[in-house]
Amino acid sequence: MLEQIVEKYSDEDILKADGFDDAVIGVCEQFDSPPRLVYSVSKCIEILMEDMDGFEAMEYFDYNVSGAYVGEKTPIWCWDLEY
Repeated sequence: MLEQIVEKYSDEDILKADGFDDAVIGVCEQFDSPPRLVYSVSKCIEILMEDMDGFEAMEYFDYNVSGAYVGEKTPIWCWDLEY
């Protein structure tokens, strides 16, 4: 998915979250801001759980990943719902 997005938006400088390429689920386009990558939070947690337990993964994600604002190109974190 990420490769397709980067190709489609080759004129844009899209900001990626290091290590979470497999968690990209789309791109957000708004008329007044640059395109932003959208990540699945559950997939991000799964990626982190390859190296740490569930609690540590959630804590790390909340503080170091989703809690980091890096300007108007900051990725969007989608809290997927499972039924």
